[in-house]
Amino acid sequence: MVAYDFYCLDEIGNSHSIGILPERRKDPERITRESVTNWGKLILGEDAHLNHLFYVQVKIDEETGRMTRLSPVR
Repeated sequence: MVAYDFYCLDEIGNSHSIGILPERRKDPERITRESVTNWGKLILGEDAHLNHLFYVQVKIDEETGRMTRLSPVR
């Protein structure tokens, strides 16, 4: 299963994990950078600084739960 591992940068540049969003949409046309980022805004709030938010696309092995990093996205 593909998922997005979200991080937020603090004032001194350290990254902090804020959550993982599993991708459940079947239609790849609906999966956009903006739609994924909107989930991060829901978690951090509307006044969040989006330049401090980033995510990494990961693949989660459904049997073991182990995550493999697919690609970083900012």
